[in-house]
Amino acid sequence: MSATASVFIATSLDGFIARPDGNLDWLDEANATVPSGEDCGYGDFMKTIDVLVMGRNTYEKVRTLGPWPYGRKRVIVLSRHSITFPDDMPSCVTHSAESPDELHRRLSDEGVNKLYVDGGVTIQRFLRAGLIDQFVITVIPVLLGTGISLFGEFQRDIRLTHESTRTFDGGLVQLTYGVNG
Repeated sequence: MSATASVFIATSLDGFIARPDGNLDWLDEANATVPSGEDCGYGDFMKTIDVLVMGRNTYEKVRTLGPWPYGRKRVIVLSRHSITFPDDMPSCVTHSAESPDELHRRLSDEGVNKLYVDGGVTIQRFLRAGLIDQFVITVIPVLLGTGISLFGEFQRDIRLTHESTRTFDGGLVQLTYGVNG
């Protein structure tokens, strides 16, 4: 059986996941409006995940945010260049230079059921390869005007099916879509 791949991410209303320099200050401001203890479904989502696949830039950003937030969850950092992990990094964090197709096939063969794909370029690469099954996008009520786009450009339309919509205090709206075919 083939692993499914999901994205769980926040964007500005105009579709950016970060400022051009990777800054997430606008997301920190939005998080301050969410009531204490509310994680917008992230904890429940993470319970369903076998492996988190992230890009190198996302890995580098996460490292600047404090202690490693994923505990013993298996994490694969995609990068064409080798990575030397610090001594305090859990052994469940590894590197791969595989293409999305190769990695997806290998993990499926290992019996992995569900992937969490994170990071702008990595999400775009998996989506172009037809490997994303679901998007959970929390829209933050801010217009950035410029930044790192969640989707980028595609050669063809990608049809989605609406699965659910949730709203949260502070004006956050979470949209869940399945990817058709």
